[in-house]
Amino acid sequence: MSRPAPLRRATSYDVARLAGVSQSAVSRCFAPGGSIAPATREKIVKAANELGYRPNALAQGLISGRTNLVAVLISSLTNLYYPEVLAELSRWLTDRDTRVLLFALHSESEVDAVLDQVWRHSVDGVISAARLSDTQLQLFADHRIPVVLYNRVATSAASVCCDSASGERELVQRLLAAGHKRFGIIAGPADSYVGEERRRAAIDTLAEAGIAQPPVVRGDFSYASGGVGLGKLLALDPALDAVICASDQMAIGAIDKARVELGRAIPDDLSIVGFDGSGPARWLSYDVSSIRQPVRRMAEAAVAMLCDLIEDPDVPVERRLFAGQFVAGSSARLGKI
Repeated sequence: MSRPAPLRRATSYDVARLAGVSQSAVSRCFAPGGSIAPATREKIVKAANELGYRPNALAQGLISGRTNLVAVLISSLTNLYYPEVLAELSRWLTDRDTRVLLFALHSESEVDAVLDQVWRHSVDGVISAARLSDTQLQLFADHRIPVVLYNRVATSAASVCCDSASGERELVQRLLAAGHKRFGIIAGPADSYVGEERRRAAIDTLAEAGIAQPPVVRGDFSYASGGVGLGKLLALDPALDAVICASDQMAIGAIDKARVELGRAIPDDLSIVGFDGSGPARWLSYDVSSIRQPVRRMAEAAVAMLCDLIEDPDVPVERRLFAGQFVAGSSARLGKI
């Protein structure tokens, strides 16, 4: 029996000829859940291994109506821990034989700019770590593409979230319990859902303690904006003794600014807290007091929810809220609550 030329990639027809079966039997053999007799499967697998044949995912997609692609929308100007999120999402999707198509946005308000690309790639579903408006969510529904929001919420979409408000409240309460009186806040961009949730929680908790209208400046979650933000806050109130940052990365920038440029001792002269519990925040030179998000569990839940929606679009919309874990770093003087 003739074999394919050495430089030509083997096809399912080559495998069928060598195994002495039909091409449709080869297709059933490599299709998930395909029905085929064990003896026939053994002959096909042996022939495929001999020829170096691997089924074409695109061709399988044409048969199944699936691309096995999931789009992940994520902002590049976001929290430091997002590379960890992307790695976990990729891991859980790979376990389900699905690949990630990444759309990196400069900011959360740029979703409209990539929607046409999402439609053109015919993805099976979307996990969005960027805010989606009701209008945008309706467009996904019109295209019959299920969506799960990551650390974002909407009434019409499934979501997984860390309880940012509760975590921020705990950090502020611990700062208050340690005797801090003069607070400043380095918030995130105005179009960031989690940034705004943390800002509001900090302001509300301080107000409950009788501290109204603390100075607030905005950063973009970057290291540089943390240092710039601290400088602006101290210009507004040089007597600040506690700074609340909406992310660990901005907290790290503020710590370096305080130590290197301003000669402030951390935490003796100034307490600084962050949020996320990212890897660099655990480095000994920073050791940021923070709230660690359960990234692995949240990513696993997001992938499971999306896969359920892909299999059955009528599955009820589910929203899961995860508690963060308090991290008692050395960047702040904290009391017990």
